[in-house]
Amino acid sequence: MNYILFDGKVRNNLLPFTFTRPVADIRVGILTIREKWEKYLDLKTSTLTEAYLSEKYPLILKDSNIFINASFLPTARSVELIQSLREGQVAYCGKEVLAFSSKTEPQDFDFEAYERLDFEYSMLRIVNTWDIFSKNEEAIQADFDFITKGRKSAPISATNTLINPDIIFAEEGATVEYSILNATDGPIYLGKDSEVWEGNLIRGNFALCNNAVVKMGAKIYGATTVGPHSKVCGEISNAVIFGYSSKGHEGYLGNAVLGEWCNIGADSNNSNLKNNYAKVRLWNYATESFEQTGLQFCGLMMGDHSKSAINTMFNTGTVIGVNCNIYVPGFPRNFVPSFSWGGASGFSAYATSKAFEAAKVMMARRGVEFDDKEARILEHVFKLTKKWRNY
Repeated sequence: MNYILFDGKVRNNLLPFTFTRPVADIRVGILTIREKWEKYLDLKTSTLTEAYLSEKYPLILKDSNIFINASFLPTARSVELIQSLREGQVAYCGKEVLAFSSKTEPQDFDFEAYERLDFEYSMLRIVNTWDIFSKNEEAIQADFDFITKGRKSAPISATNTLINPDIIFAEEGATVEYSILNATDGPIYLGKDSEVWEGNLIRGNFALCNNAVVKMGAKIYGATTVGPHSKVCGEISNAVIFGYSSKGHEGYLGNAVLGEWCNIGADSNNSNLKNNYAKVRLWNYATESFEQTGLQFCGLMMGDHSKSAINTMFNTGTVIGVNCNIYVPGFPRNFVPSFSWGGASGFSAYATSKAFEAAKVMMARRGVEFDDKEARILEHVFKLTKKWRNY
């Protein structure tokens, strides 16, 4: 059977992160959504997404295909149902389509002619940007249970203090020295070849993915995920960093999501709580307005390739687009369109030629090539987001 992950109608609620990737490639918990489904299915998947992303994330059709709604996080029971689907059947989880079987790419999502099956168990689902951090605790626990089942942790150095060590798991090549790892409130996972340097205080739920680094003297609270090849330090609470990003110095990051190839300057901070304790509103690309999150704690959402200079201050509920460069003192506005350059005193458009030069240098430092596919995606994002740049 051929399995295809499709974006679904929530894609626009998950911008700016889905400007540069399908819904399936959002990281929540330890793994991306795609990695979760592929591990459960024990097969590779392809993607039904926006046309401009399809060169990098192609759709592969075969004689028999099952399309899976990528906003859902898999469970053993849901996978069992999905694997049993026959041609012309559609599975629902509540009011939402979970999966369906079809020989061809659907031109619309009209399932009136399909036989309906109902999945009667709850599933984690990522519908809005803030779900990525607010549901991260459950996602880490689910991934941890699945990844570590029946396995034994690699040895952890005796220089460390481990609290509740039964749910602290290190993959091969992970190193940690002279730190306190407290798994009282949830598991701690250290990915392959990850590093925790000396003098760190880490509480679960926590996931440090492969080749990621916690530098000296960090204070990290759950539920936090540090994606592959990222570097972090300072104070971090309930944040998700997709991968290849750096928050390498002092400063606070909380109730936040950073995409890939982001850099947070030294002593930068985000607020995650309003002074009047009101619920936080966040920019919604779909409605082009600020929408209620229902959350009292909500910090920074930052798209791929965006950066801040030292001592940058982000207001509660700030959304930063793709390829932004924020570098002047004071609080920038709480919605910064993609390809913006500036800060509290004003912005100008960030030319793609300059943005691409920076991306090439940053990616080369991690041994990754900035290729033509990536450039074409970002050029398209530049055009898509022009309407929000009034400069």
